[in-house]
Amino acid sequence: MQDAASRLKALFEQVIGAPLPVRLRAWDGSEAGPPEAPALVVRNRRALRRLLWKPGELGLARAWVAGDLGVEGDLYAVLDLMAGHVWERDDDSRSLSDALRDPGARAAVRGLLKLAGPAVLVPPEPPREEVRRTRHLHTRRTDKRAVSHHYDVGNDFYEIVLGPSMVYSCAFWETDDGTTTLEAAQRDKLDLICRKLALAPGQRLLDVGCGWGSMALHAAREYGVHVVGITLSQEQAAYARKRVADEGLTDRIEIRVQDYRDVTDGPYDAISSIGMAEHVGAATYLEYAENLYALLRPGGRLLNHQISRRPQSDESAYSIDGFIDAYVFPDGELAPIGTTVTQLERAGFEVRDVESLREHYNLTLRAWVTNLEAQWSRAVALAGPGRARVWRLYMAACALGFERNRLGVNQVLAVRTPEGGASGLPLRARTWGA
Repeated sequence: MQDAASRLKALFEQVIGAPLPVRLRAWDGSEAGPPEAPALVVRNRRALRRLLWKPGELGLARAWVAGDLGVEGDLYAVLDLMAGHVWERDDDSRSLSDALRDPGARAAVRGLLKLAGPAVLVPPEPPREEVRRTRHLHTRRTDKRAVSHHYDVGNDFYEIVLGPSMVYSCAFWETDDGTTTLEAAQRDKLDLICRKLALAPGQRLLDVGCGWGSMALHAAREYGVHVVGITLSQEQAAYARKRVADEGLTDRIEIRVQDYRDVTDGPYDAISSIGMAEHVGAATYLEYAENLYALLRPGGRLLNHQISRRPQSDESAYSIDGFIDAYVFPDGELAPIGTTVTQLERAGFEVRDVESLREHYNLTLRAWVTNLEAQWSRAVALAGPGRARVWRLYMAACALGFERNRLGVNQVLAVRTPEGGASGLPLRARTWGA
């Protein structure tokens, strides 16, 4: 009888109709596939049960998070080689019986059934790190729960991943040759935003989704503005308040646990929203934009820094990546940049500048993965092995998404242009001061 790895290789190639792009190592120690390629390690038969009961990306993700699947070698290379080699359909309705009705996969699925053993008849429980999704309701309660799931992992864990800057958004890199540090690139990003907003001493800045307070601290310290930072995460707020107190800036910075829909103390001279709008959702995005517009004084500027995706042929059928929705950003939604610009303009803004930082996010994510891998044992001790595996997979896969132009990230500068049309921006593009 063939060993487990050879049988898996044959079954896999039967499904995809192409040679196996990676090496397979099975639970019995056997190996199959290109010897020089990085290895996908199938540690037990439970991994097969997960794939049979939830074919496609979500089944693979569950096996990875639970530790049933692993990688030996370059994780980026395995993800790149495997891209496109899962069953195309990956939604909650696809089950084992669906797969058995698929003529192209029936024989391979039957082979996996034999290899997985009789336990395959019982669906394995999802890893405890998986969150029950709410179908993108985007109420105050569901948004708070989703934010808590993602950001309340623990500040010590985020310190490992993000480094001293504690900035959780795309950095702005001077070079890609390894001579720029993550901390320098994040400082340059914060300063770029401050310059685009033309911040000046005495102004009021609202930082929507303020995270651990890095933007608020930079703007108050370097530009002399008064900042209100809002977040839905209690852990973030506590951390940010301590940083503010440690720097002696409590007279200039207020950190609130508050929904953007509940801010009523405008007008503000400027608003920054950095990596927050992905949580807003398509159904409520116009409301988000209208709220921010109402909070700005005439002539005030908004800097909206947001991840985007490529347009789909059927926009009504689009939903965020199944793994990310289940394990990383519950109820998160991405939109094409054109949709974002349109919604901001519908709310009354004049969009003055759009800058893509797509390649910069690839570099940022790789730096975060390097940080995580360098302190892997401590990260596991802090967050648990499942959560640490979630983060490693999510960040590595997203890095490839930005590198391959499946994802984008853009800074949109918009103005609440007053009646009469005087935007307050200089004539020459990208000289941000008045």
